Amino acid sequence: MAASELYTKFARVWIPDPEEVWKSAELLKDYKPGDKLLLLHLEEGKDLEYRLDPKTNELPHLRNPDILVGENDLTALSYLHEPAVLHNLRVRFIDSKLIYTYCGIVLVAINPYEQLPIYGEDIINAYSGQNMGDMDPHIFAVAEEAYKQMARDERNQSIIVSGESGAGKTVSAKYAMRYFATVSGSASEANVEEKVLASNPIMESIGNAKTTRNDNSSRFGKYIEIGFDKRYRIIGANMRTYLLEKSRVMFQAEEERNYHIFYQLCASAKLPEFKMLRLGNANNFHYTKQGGSPMIEGVDDAKEMAHTRQACTLLGISESYQMGIFRILAGILHLGNVGFTSRDSDSCTIPPKHEPLSIFCDLMGVDYDEMCHWLCHRKLATATETYIKPISKLQATNARDALAKHIYAKLFNWIVDHVNQALHSAVKQHSFIGVLDIYGFETFEINSFEQFCINYANEKLQQQFNMHVFKLEQEEYMKEQIPWTLIDFYDNQPCINLIESKLGILDLLDEECKMPKGTDDTWAQKLYNTHLNKCALFEKPRLSNKAFIIQHFADKVEYQCEGFLEKNKDTVFEEQIKVLKSSKFKMLPELFQDDEKAISPTTATSSGRTPLTRTPAKPTKGRPGQMAKEHKKTVGHQFRNSLHLLMETLNATTPHYVRCIKPNDFKFPFTFDEKRAVQQLRACGVLETIRISAAGFPSRWTYQEFFSRYRVLMKQKDVLSDRKQTCKNVLEKLIQDKDKYQFGKTKIFFRAGQVAYLEKLRADKLRAACIRIQKIIRGWLLRKKYLRMRRAAITVQRYVRGYQARCYAKFLRRTRAATIIQKYWRMYVIRRRYKIRRTATIVLQSYLRGYLARNRYRKILREHKTVIIHKWVRGWLARIHYKRSMHAIIYLQCCFRRMMAKRELKKLKIEARSVERYKKLHIGMENKIMQLQRKVDEQNKDYKCLMEKLTTLEGIYNSETEKLRSDLERLQLSEEEAKIATGRVLSLQQEINKLRKDLEQTQSEKKSIEEHADRYKQETEQLVSNLKEENSSLKQEKETLNRLIVEQAKKMTETMEKKLVEETKQLELDLNDERLRYQNLLNEFSRLEERYDDLKEEMTLMVNVPKPGHKRTDSTHSSNESEYTFSSEIAETEDIPLRTEEPTEKKVPLDMSLFLKLQKRVTELEQEKQVMQDELDRKEEQVLRSKAKEEERPQIRGAELEYESLKRQELESENKKLKNELNELRKALSEKSAPEVTAPGAPAYRVLMEQLTSVSEELDVRKEEVLILRSQLVSQKEAIQPKNTMTDSTVLLEDVQKMKDKGEIAQAYIGLKETNRPSAMDCHELNEDGELLLVYEGLKQANRLLESQLQSQKRSHENEAEALRGEIQSLKEENNRQQQLLAQNLQLPPEARIEASLQHEITRLTNENLDLMEQLEKQDKTVRKLKKQLKVFAKKIGELEVGQMENISPGQIIDEPIRPVNIPRKEKDFQGMLEYKKDDEQKLVKNLILELKPRGVAVNLIPGLPAYILFMCVRHADYLNDDQKVRSLLTSTINSIKKVLKKRGDDFETVSFWLSNTCRFLHCLKQYSGEEGFMKHNTSRQNEHCLTNFDLAEYRQVLSDLAIQIYQQLVRVLENILQPMIVSGMLEHETIQGVSGVKPTGLRKRTSSIADEGTYTLDSILRQLNSFHSVMCQHGMDPELIKQVVKQMFYIVGAITLNNLLLRKDMCSWSKGMQIRYNVSQLEEWLRDKNLMNSGAKETLEPLIQAAQLLQVKKKTDDDAEAICSMCNALTTAQIVKVLNLYTPVNEFEERVSVSFIRTIQMRLRDRKDSPQLLMDAKHIFPVTFPFNPSSLALETIQIPASLGLGFISRV
Repeated sequence: MAASELYTKFARVWIPDPEEVWKSAELLKDYKPGDKLLLLHLEEGKDLEYRLDPKTNELPHLRNPDILVGENDLTALSYLHEPAVLHNLRVRFIDSKLIYTYCGIVLVAINPYEQLPIYGEDIINAYSGQNMGDMDPHIFAVAEEAYKQMARDERNQSIIVSGESGAGKTVSAKYAMRYFATVSGSASEANVEEKVLASNPIMESIGNAKTTRNDNSSRFGKYIEIGFDKRYRIIGANMRTYLLEKSRVMFQAEEERNYHIFYQLCASAKLPEFKMLRLGNANNFHYTKQGGSPMIEGVDDAKEMAHTRQACTLLGISESYQMGIFRILAGILHLGNVGFTSRDSDSCTIPPKHEPLSIFCDLMGVDYDEMCHWLCHRKLATATETYIKPISKLQATNARDALAKHIYAKLFNWIVDHVNQALHSAVKQHSFIGVLDIYGFETFEINSFEQFCINYANEKLQQQFNMHVFKLEQEEYMKEQIPWTLIDFYDNQPCINLIESKLGILDLLDEECKMPKGTDDTWAQKLYNTHLNKCALFEKPRLSNKAFIIQHFADKVEYQCEGFLEKNKDTVFEEQIKVLKSSKFKMLPELFQDDEKAISPTTATSSGRTPLTRTPAKPTKGRPGQMAKEHKKTVGHQFRNSLHLLMETLNATTPHYVRCIKPNDFKFPFTFDEKRAVQQLRACGVLETIRISAAGFPSRWTYQEFFSRYRVLMKQKDVLSDRKQTCKNVLEKLIQDKDKYQFGKTKIFFRAGQVAYLEKLRADKLRAACIRIQKIIRGWLLRKKYLRMRRAAITVQRYVRGYQARCYAKFLRRTRAATIIQKYWRMYVIRRRYKIRRTATIVLQSYLRGYLARNRYRKILREHKTVIIHKWVRGWLARIHYKRSMHAIIYLQCCFRRMMAKRELKKLKIEARSVERYKKLHIGMENKIMQLQRKVDEQNKDYKCLMEKLTTLEGIYNSETEKLRSDLERLQLSEEEAKIATGRVLSLQQEINKLRKDLEQTQSEKKSIEEHADRYKQETEQLVSNLKEENSSLKQEKETLNRLIVEQAKKMTETMEKKLVEETKQLELDLNDERLRYQNLLNEFSRLEERYDDLKEEMTLMVNVPKPGHKRTDSTHSSNESEYTFSSEIAETEDIPLRTEEPTEKKVPLDMSLFLKLQKRVTELEQEKQVMQDELDRKEEQVLRSKAKEEERPQIRGAELEYESLKRQELESENKKLKNELNELRKALSEKSAPEVTAPGAPAYRVLMEQLTSVSEELDVRKEEVLILRSQLVSQKEAIQPKNTMTDSTVLLEDVQKMKDKGEIAQAYIGLKETNRPSAMDCHELNEDGELLLVYEGLKQANRLLESQLQSQKRSHENEAEALRGEIQSLKEENNRQQQLLAQNLQLPPEARIEASLQHEITRLTNENLDLMEQLEKQDKTVRKLKKQLKVFAKKIGELEVGQMENISPGQIIDEPIRPVNIPRKEKDFQGMLEYKKDDEQKLVKNLILELKPRGVAVNLIPGLPAYILFMCVRHADYLNDDQKVRSLLTSTINSIKKVLKKRGDDFETVSFWLSNTCRFLHCLKQYSGEEGFMKHNTSRQNEHCLTNFDLAEYRQVLSDLAIQIYQQLVRVLENILQPMIVSGMLEHETIQGVSGVKPTGLRKRTSSIADEGTYTLDSILRQLNSFHSVMCQHGMDPELIKQVVKQMFYIVGAITLNNLLLRKDMCSWSKGMQIRYNVSQLEEWLRDKNLMNSGAKETLEPLIQAAQLLQVKKKTDDDAEAICSMCNALTTAQIVKVLNLYTPVNEFEERVSVSFIRTIQMRLRDRKDSPQLLMDAKHIFPVTFPFNPSSLALETIQIPASLGLGFISRV
């Protein structure tokens, strides 16, 4: 179709813009051919009339569909042009935070100016082994592609990194080298990859500096060749450098710095080793203070100096050479401070004793006067004479700066050479990958010689780049058999010819430099005359005669001619160099070794950069004249040669391109300046790549991808079985112009814009289908709604009508009811009114009658009361009168009687005075007195009562008494008495008045008191009410507080429960972490053990000298050794090829202490191996010597054999003798079993230990005596044997064995001597028979025995002494440590000192407590072991007593021959044990482990049969109490399993089989160990089969560790099998066909999602899982262990899938999320089928499930953000943000995630504390546990099949 047909209404285009470069707009109407302008609508809302160019009539660029925006590869864009490229880069960089983008074969890297977490080791592992198009763009992908092509094509590779300063070239190159170092590893132990990486800090310190554009700008170009061997491991590297900017040494612009090394030296000036350099602050030196910016923010120069020195040390630069480098650099700084004083205009001097110059001379080791002279003078040589001429101050300053630059350039060259020497490898290099870090195209306001050389280099690189791209395009077309049409691309060969050809710019420059009077002006004129108007690429500025313009491939650049000649010559005075060569400082002359012949401009420009080329390996031979001529090459000529050499190298390799882009000039993170980006894109060749691609067929689809994508454009009749023909037929209908596409063998090629057209047709078709679907659905919905409304209306009508009828009926009923109600109501009202009236009448009558009756009653009552009152008043008056009369009469009687009594009293007193009267009266008066006294007392009491009454009545009757007294006195006395009475009455009246006043006062007081009481009462009542209210409020508060307390208690309980749960979870996590750490350490140990075995085998293969004899294990090893003992007991070696670690294997994190312990253990194992080898050699020599002696003296050998047999039977005889002692010990242990009694240090414990010690000493003594006597007896027997043939040696031995103690043996010996003692005459005959010789040999053997025992005691004493020395040393160290702690504590303040001392004491006590606990545990184990041994000994002694015979007298030994007695044994049932001979152990291990086929055992026999057989053999060895046999069998078993796994470790069946059997063996050892915790599920018969003699807990630990290692190996095998399937099956394969459409992918094609033959699908994964599960079940693996394996498998699947999802933008879409969720559901269904849902495997897929949900959920509003944050709790913040950034719509109906939404997510998740790591650790292995699983199988029922070849084993 015509391109103009695409410019329809609503089509979007790009128009130029001066600010934004390109601006997006939308067409408001269709374009028609011939229109001069377009009506556009801009995105900011404005309308615009865009006028077309009348000359070209070129339409604006069309904008790509939204689904193509943000593509990984720019060539995947349908419209390939500058605005599309710029917009795609901007969207990826700003919106998606993606800095890498492919552009065909180029990787575009935009500097983010921010640290990104995308360079970790996990990212490296993710990209390792992946195809370049299968992952998102990354520098690691380019490095992996180069590494893979080098290994696949066996062709050298190059990575060309270019860009302007600050674009990130150096960082990209470093990451590429880091990738190679991590992935490939090194071929030796020298860590070459670390050295390669260590070269970066050195080169950055001496070659990088701060500029206005970059804080770490590389001021030189470098090409690093990383060498690899045949196995593609790093063996070395080599570096070439180009154009060092020497001018920076003596000059820096504002806000710039000199090279970093100078500031690092100044920052480290205070170090002791730098004192001699006499440095200071950087501002004190002229060469470091010109920029005014000596510091870089965030950079510590002192630390950087330490890194630089560390790197130098790693690269082999010694400390002396490092100090020499620093001396030279410090000398350059001091040289810059040398000042000159003008004497006249043509000469100058240096002040005398100038300090900077003297320091420079001291550091350089040169003469001060000589250097001072040649700094101010120069030598001129003519044909006949030589002149010394003074120079001006300016010339001297320039000469000083030139010398400084020259020294620095030479030092730079020297350092590069030494770095290359350190990186050089002696191994032959098979291939290499070169990394070129070189400057990009530069153009400034003032461009000089440096920019000219840089742009010249970029012209050459661009030419090579264009040719390579053109070549790839041609190869692609030829491969697909497409007709090749010449693509017109920009060829910059004319520009290169302008620069380097004959009479080119460089040639004319060199020619002008040779002229004596050549200047920049004359050179410029020659350029104008030669090239102006003759070369279209050369121009002259209008307003300048000292500049020229070159049209480069990127832009026009104007160069200023000033300084070109001087920089090209780069002169330095020869005399100054000679002074430096004569230096006493040895290193300085080394820098100028290549200047022996002549000083020439070979090093750099005086103000520019210097090319440093690699020195050839073999110098060419020639005449001295030729050598001098070669040394006179100019800088330009030398740079041209270096560039040609570089191009030859690059052309011989496969290049890979990285173009670094600087997004802005202000170093702002993620800020994109379109103008600057376009300039760099034009300059770096990216747009040229786009143009070349667009000129041909840029869009390429496979037939299957095209069919899958555009199936919607086909009709059913168009779909054929042949996909290729189907695509051809459809394309012919869709695109009429056949020139717009071509059909290749496997792909369809489209012109630019055709894919967009097809996408438009597809979108229109989908949109039409959507509209049609919407139409039908909406009609169906409306019809459904209408029917629903109609039914509702009918229903409403029915109900309304019914309602109305019911209302009318109700009305009728109410009317009738109202009539009835009225009738009854009216009747009720009348009746009620009548009743009221009647009631009122009755009430009135009753009240009236009552009133009259009451009046009559009251009248009668008044009359009656009046009569009564009269009666009582009259009576009262009569009684008053009577009382008064009686009172007067009585008073008169009293007075008279008183008078008569007084008279009588006088008479009685007179009578009482007489004595007789007294006597008479005294008789009987005592009693009366007592009575009277009592009466008096009573009367006194009455008196007191009366007095009280009188006192009370006195006031009342006082007036009457006085009145009566006055009357009586008046009768007796005269008128005076009357007066007195009158006065007294007055006084009484006054007193009465007073009393009245008192009474009133009292009444008033009473009233006030009552008022006060009332007020007090009120107040009290008020107070009480207030208190009640307060009490009620307090009660309420109390209830509230109680409720709050209850709530708080509830909350606290819940909080505590939560905390308890959290702490429990944390403890479980800590336990899992510790278990994981232990298992990782175990894995590391097994790796080191395998490495040790490999090294040992390699040493064996290298030595290749077989030694006689066989290896034997040390019999002194105890059964409680650790697992490290068994690693050194390998019984045989095999010829196994040397195994090396895979470079991609992840290193398990290892703490240094354990690593050092492991290294120490390896050293101990080697020493032990050497000792065993020496002992073996010594034993072999002894065997050879003993064989020789046997041949000489066979009779002596017989005696030795008998001696050995006697020694072997000694223990059994001694057991009989120790029976009583052992029984006593057993009783003591059983009686005193309390822990406080049997604890170490207790009296009973000490007694037991003393008894054991004494018994053992006595046993040793007796053993020695018995052995001596037996040896003599054997000698005598052999001497007697020829004479007495009736005596049998075996009978004698048996009789000797039956003797109980040394007394019996002594008696037998004496009897034997007496019997066989010869007479004196027979001595000669006795000597002839050799008796004396035999006796001598017996004594010699006894002496040897004693000597060996003495040696053993000596060794034991030496060991004890060594232990004591070690203890003394440890005590000394502890003492020193205590002294140090004391000294430290004394320096602390008192509070801190107390705290430190307490902390130290706590630590010490804790350690002591732990030591004591360990000792206690050891002692408990010892006691348990002794108990078991006592039981065993008692049992054996009992058995021996049954078959023991009576004692035989010594005389019977000689008199009668003693024959052996057969002791009959009772027939026993099979006890579940297997017996084998010691010699058959290797055969047992070989047949049962080494040569066993797991498949046959798993199918035909019971699961775990080898484990049962091995345990039954162990049981028999335990039954025999043979510790050596148990130890040997277990050790051989463990080592044999390791050998099998080492041989067939990649076979899943083998690893699973031995994991199952190892676990079953471990469970058997636990089940039959005799421990109560493991015997709960045993039967009584199984309890009888428990081990009786040995505690194999240590071996259980060894087997547990072995099982862990096997499990980890099983996981690695699983991972290796599953890893190739996971990405294809879980992500790429379309399980639900047609859901996700394939998008255009550009040049770097991804793996197709269509299932072809050979690709993995989800069914492949499920089949593999079924295979794993069935194999494990067949092998009888524990169900819990199967669950753990399945959990690990699902974790691997989830982790690898999620990691690839996070690194693949094309997988982050809605449809892919649905595919993933479907695949996960299938895995869950598999778990349900296998009853493994409770294994925890589903939880491991939770991050993947949440990622899939995140792809499918709505991502617009804040509610969506909240839902995402709550949903994705298993994903980290980095993963969530990454998925949102990568989310890519596949169809136009989907929308991208906005930047604001992603920021909202980040704000909501900012408080979440999770790992910043992006990828999951796919190598993580969960800690494995082996729950105890007892077997119900009875051991006695197990039958051994003949197929195992174990016929030598017998049942017991």
